[in-house]
Amino acid sequence: MDTAEVILSLFLGILMVVSLLSNVLVLICFLSSAEIRKQVPGMFIINLTLSNLLTTVLNMPLTLVGIINKEQPGADSVCRLVGFLETFLVTNSMLSMAALSTDRWIAVVFPLSYNSKMRYKDAAIMLGYTWFHSLSFPIVAICLSWVGYSHLYASCTLCQTRTDDQTQFVVFTVVFHALSFLLSLIVLCFTYLKVLKVARFHCKRIDVITMQTLVLLVDIHPSVRQRCLEEQKRRRQRATKKISTFIGTFILCFAPYVITRLVELAVSTPINPYWGILSKCLAYGKAVSDPFVYSLLRHQYKKTWMDIINRLLKRSSLNSSALTGETPNSNFVQTTE
Repeated sequence: MDTAEVILSLFLGILMVVSLLSNVLVLICFLSSAEIRKQVPGMFIINLTLSNLLTTVLNMPLTLVGIINKEQPGADSVCRLVGFLETFLVTNSMLSMAALSTDRWIAVVFPLSYNSKMRYKDAAIMLGYTWFHSLSFPIVAICLSWVGYSHLYASCTLCQTRTDDQTQFVVFTVVFHALSFLLSLIVLCFTYLKVLKVARFHCKRIDVITMQTLVLLVDIHPSVRQRCLEEQKRRRQRATKKISTFIGTFILCFAPYVITRLVELAVSTPINPYWGILSKCLAYGKAVSDPFVYSLLRHQYKKTWMDIINRLLKRSSLNSSALTGETPNSNFVQTTE
C-alpha cells in the first residue's frame, strides 16, 4: 500500500467507528425516550439511522478490504448482494432526508394544520414510497447484471459488467441519479428555503417588537441594549446556519460521488482511482454527519443521551461502592440525578 491508500484506509476506518457509535447512540435514544418515539419525525429519523447503520456494518468494511487488498472482497454472489444493498441504502437515506425536510416544511409553514397533514399514517405512506423507490433501481440492476466490483471505487456497487449494453447502462445510471440525488436535492432546497423564509419573517416581527420596546425604555442601560441587538443578529443567523448545514452536508457528501459516476460514463480516459475512492468515502461520510445534523444535537436527543450517560455513571458508582463496601458519595448521586 502506498501513502495515499494508507491515508484513505485510515480515513474510512475513522468514518466507520464514528458512524457506528453515533448511529447506535441515536438508536438507543429512540428506544429509550417515549417522547421521541411518539413524534412523527422519529419515524423518518429511525429509518435514516437504520440505513446508515447497515451501510456502516456491511458496505464500509468491504470497501476497506477492497482498498487494502486491491481486489474484490468475497465471492461474486456476496459482492452482488452487497452492491444491491448499497444502492438501496444510499437511495433510501437520500429519500429519508427529503421526507424529513418535507415534514419540517409542513410543521413550519402550516403549523395549525400539521397534526392533520402529517399523521403516522401519512408518514408510513411516505416511508413506503421511499422503500419502493429505493428497491426498484437495485432490483433492475441486479436482474440486468449491472452490480459488481468496481476497482475505481474499491467497492461492490453499480457497474457495467458487459460491453454490449453501454447505452442502456448509461441511461439507467443517469435516470437513477436524477431520481435519487437530484430529486432529493430539489426537495431539500424547496422545503428548507421555504422554512428559512418563514423563519426570517418571524425574526423580523420579533425584531420590530424588540426595537419598539427598546425605544420605550429610555432609561435602559447601554449594555442591555447592546445585548438585545446582538441576540437579534444571532437569531437571524441561527436559522440560516441550520438550513445551510442541512443542504450543505447533503451536497458535500453526495455530489462528488454522483458527479464522478456521471463523468466516468462521459469520458474515455480513466478517472484517478484515488479520487474515486475518496468520493466514495465522502458519500459514506453522510452516515457520520446525519446523527449530529438531524438528531444528537437537538434538545430532546441531547437530554436523552445525557440522561443515559448520567444513569450509567450513577450505576457504575453504586457498583464500585458495593464492591468496596463504602457508602456512595451523596454529592455525586445528586449531580448525576
